[in-house]
Amino acid sequence: MTLIPTLARQTIARTLHHSSKSLLTPFTAQRANMTTAVFRHIDTSVIPQGTKPWVKVDADATSFKLADHQRSVYNLRGQEADFSTDNAGFAVYAEPSRERAFVDDGAVRGAYYAEVEALLRRRIPGVKKVVIFDHTVRRRTPEAARAPVQQVHVDQTPAAAEARVRRHVPAADADALLRGRFQIINVWRPIAHAASDFPLAVVDWRSTKPADFVPVDLLYPKRVDGATDTDDRGKEVRPDDAGLYSTDGYEARGETMSVAPSKDHRFYYQKDMTPDEVLLLKCYDSWGEGQPMGKDGIAVRTPHTAFVDPQTPADAPARQSIEVRCLVFYE
Repeated sequence: MTLIPTLARQTIARTLHHSSKSLLTPFTAQRANMTTAVFRHIDTSVIPQGTKPWVKVDADATSFKLADHQRSVYNLRGQEADFSTDNAGFAVYAEPSRERAFVDDGAVRGAYYAEVEALLRRRIPGVKKVVIFDHTVRRRTPEAARAPVQQVHVDQTPAAAEARVRRHVPAADADALLRGRFQIINVWRPIAHAASDFPLAVVDWRSTKPADFVPVDLLYPKRVDGATDTDDRGKEVRPDDAGLYSTDGYEARGETMSVAPSKDHRFYYQKDMTPDEVLLLKCYDSWGEGQPMGKDGIAVRTPHTAFVDPQTPADAPARQSIEVRCLVFYE
């Protein structure tokens, strides 16, 4: 099974050939220390009292309004060692992959998932078990089922993180695993060329506060076989723009967090991040500060978003990326 149609695959093949040099030589502008960009945040002032906001997983559509806020964004290059999933909620590593195009679903679930598990065990001490439960390929092209998301958010609430554990590990093991430390970590990688177009920004957890995070229902499109098959990988279909803000045909199957704006937030990105690099993005940590088993100074989660970098060259190829979502359990 493939993730995208044949025409798109031919386009990607041409892009791979055209941009093979950029895999190793990203734009020289990557040395810039900072940029300024506009970020989209939930506007909590206009959410009707007594209602819960929603967002669609397959479209840039929400039940709430977004407000634009201009912020500085700092380049991580040269200071990657100062940031970890423990202290900031994210980390960047040089980790080349054998997979390059990410068009074959079987290859992604097979060899690439194995690479992801190996790099997590190599980069994070004390990992006992890794369960990879999902992945998303995003391409900023008209025919793509998923595109970059321009809204500051976190993928799971604490309740949704626990639900993921119970959904993806054997029932007999779940309680014991939940009594120990567990995390949800996304492993994010550009595809085909440097992610200069619509790059990924992260917010250092240390610059956030609990009141910044707003629970939001995550709506998935209903599938005719959804009662017997809850695995959406490789089955994504681009939604109809005419029904963008309708919930018909959708159901709440998760809970995410939107992030209210704050001038305290400190944004970072890996400028011109290449396919030979990965960003580990923590969505939840049961040992995060303030959680029932929390430890002081341990990051709980990482707000993140795609954004428009005004320093990106006009001819930069359209962003392509893959994120692999992992449950990580510790000794």
